[in-house]
Amino acid sequence: MSAAAALPDPKRPRAVILVGNPANPYSRAIRIGRTLVEQGYDVEIAATTEAGAPLEQRDGELRIRRYPPSGIFASLAATYRWAPPFSTPTRRPPIPTRILRTLRARFVSWFLWPHTVRGWWKTLSTELEPADIYHSCGTLPLAAALAARGRDQRAGRSSKVILDVIDITMESNNVLGIPPLIRRMLDRRERGWARATDARTAVNDVFADKARERWGLRRRPTVVANFPEPWTPPPGAAPPDRVREATGLPPSTRICLFWGRLGPYVGLDQAAEAVLQVPDTALVLLGFGRGWERSVARDAEPRYAGRHFTLPAVHPDELASWVASADVALCTLPPLSFNQRYTTPNKFLEAMAAGTPMVLGPRLPTMEALLRREDLGRVAESMDPTDIAAAIREILDLPATERAAWRERIASTARERYSWPTAAAAYRELVEHLTRRG
Repeated sequence: MSAAAALPDPKRPRAVILVGNPANPYSRAIRIGRTLVEQGYDVEIAATTEAGAPLEQRDGELRIRRYPPSGIFASLAATYRWAPPFSTPTRRPPIPTRILRTLRARFVSWFLWPHTVRGWWKTLSTELEPADIYHSCGTLPLAAALAARGRDQRAGRSSKVILDVIDITMESNNVLGIPPLIRRMLDRRERGWARATDARTAVNDVFADKARERWGLRRRPTVVANFPEPWTPPPGAAPPDRVREATGLPPSTRICLFWGRLGPYVGLDQAAEAVLQVPDTALVLLGFGRGWERSVARDAEPRYAGRHFTLPAVHPDELASWVASADVALCTLPPLSFNQRYTTPNKFLEAMAAGTPMVLGPRLPTMEALLRREDLGRVAESMDPTDIAAAIREILDLPATERAAWRERIASTARERYSWPTAAAAYRELVEHLTRRG
């Protein structure tokens, strides 16, 4: 172990934030972790592995550990990679072989859900150090958090588990293909896990109400909104232009920016086509995940030359200056599931913090209500690229002075009412309540 990844201080209470992805980086876990540090905790973010990411590192006072999968489910772990779409075609196997493979894949994904993190659970069961608080970001890490609490109790420790309802997993895009009967079985298990926790938080009011109703909770989850850290550009400094500096694009090219997880279900194909319909405009993606290679391959396609750029994700502490250097933020998510329709993802609120007007996808009522109330951007009529392009042009065609004043109003609104100190106060109160109970 390197000096940078030093052992925790045994004199301080310990908290573990469990994340069912590589946390490379994961802004909500970082914000919650820093809040716990302020309350005197030694904090570890326990995440899954990713090719190229270190197994251990520090982020200020936060210790990040990525645990490789082990046991019989290790081979099913998510790789967070997507093969390039233009690979050489291979000979298809015989029909009986394809049927057997399909049935096997469905058995794994249906009956062993969540199969991609079971190998991670196994490693956590032997390597995760005891803690006073286990904060589970969503239900993917929840079984591991409850098992850790059980081990602590058998050893005479008193620990608590907090479920953070970042989504309702059985209402997500990832389970749309599971037959309803099996989804009901998995839903009962998820309900059991949720009810076994000591406290719950949720990213917005809709998810808090849905969780209480769906899981039969006696107490509504505490809303700890996904607000980012407040951001103000340095006084007297020129407006940030980090996207053009990284891509080499000239000042005359307008920037539409998407950031976060790259992959299916987030509208990237439609956004790429939409930008081609807006003159002197490029789509830039700051991302990670299994769609990375596919996005990079699109950069090189002749019809997207100079109009599509893929860059690595940046740390949350730097993100606001990147978003502020874009002309339009894209949050064009298709309304495929309950989670997608009612979520308030990081990117939506981070665009507010940076003061960048956004284009929102259709039929996303939670975000749309906030967008219209605070005048944050435009809503596309549909996911058709032509409608997305029309919403982009509505923003870009405004006079420069009007857009500049609009951006300042958005950023000011975010600092006043939608920044992390507001959400952190609710989380601190919850943790203090758990501590008193303990």
